[in-house]
Amino acid sequence: MDNWDEIRTAYQVARLGTVSAAADVLGVHHATVIRHIDALEGRLGVKLFQRHARGYTATEAGEDLMRVGQATDDQFGQLEGRIKGRGSDVSGELVVTSLASIAPLLSPVLVEFQRDYPDLLIRYLTDARVFRLEYGEAHVAIRAGSVPQEPDNVVQRLGYLNVGLYASKSYVKEHGKPDGVEDFKNHRFVADDSLKTRAPFHKWLFEVSPRETHVFRGTDQLALENAVFAGAGIGFLPRFVGETRDDVVEVMEPLDDWHGNLWLVTHVDLHRTVKVQSFLTFLKDRAKHWI
Repeated sequence: MDNWDEIRTAYQVARLGTVSAAADVLGVHHATVIRHIDALEGRLGVKLFQRHARGYTATEAGEDLMRVGQATDDQFGQLEGRIKGRGSDVSGELVVTSLASIAPLLSPVLVEFQRDYPDLLIRYLTDARVFRLEYGEAHVAIRAGSVPQEPDNVVQRLGYLNVGLYASKSYVKEHGKPDGVEDFKNHRFVADDSLKTRAPFHKWLFEVSPRETHVFRGTDQLALENAVFAGAGIGFLPRFVGETRDDVVEVMEPLDDWHGNLWLVTHVDLHRTVKVQSFLTFLKDRAKHWI
């Protein structure tokens, strides 16, 4: 079995008999308890509990799991006693995740933080998918767009990402700039391949320009940015990128609808640890200069 969190949850439900009591002991939302139980039963292919009005009663399979959970919980308790106090420094791994498009901002911050704590191993994971903090996939996530809603996460606003609509000078030389939104139908655009994108600026572009004008499409923001540089069409760039390049021009004034909020997300179980708090404080200070 590769997920102790689910086993621990099932053990506490079997021991206490109700979802709410298990959630209190584990310090998680009751929805997390139900999700863990459902996932574990689905993986094992058996029912671990009989549900009834007063709570949960372990089946024979559930009682077997409870015995394993009890033994493992006891071993973790012994381990905790041996290593208590070792979590008071900033060392080991720090796993941070974000969209690749903010790597030019975040990577220097991570490097600077590591200089202050040279024993720290940094793992910086960039991917369009949402990493699951409740399963330990990352310590800190920086997410863009709407407010993250997972019940067991601590969410703080970090700022917002300014974006602008740009074209390469070579594109402008050949096609000119659009004369307002009404002229978009006569231009070529670099756009997200998915109409279900979470990026507010791409959603806006879908609303104001015909889909057939989106002649270069992709799923990775950095790939789309490079297509803009190469002259494929008009597209969005973070303004911190566009303002530092002399081969692109901004084709219109940015709109408030384009800017995406940036959120700091941590799991409640790790939020108060020295390592995570040290990094959050450091990042918030450096992020003041991003916006």
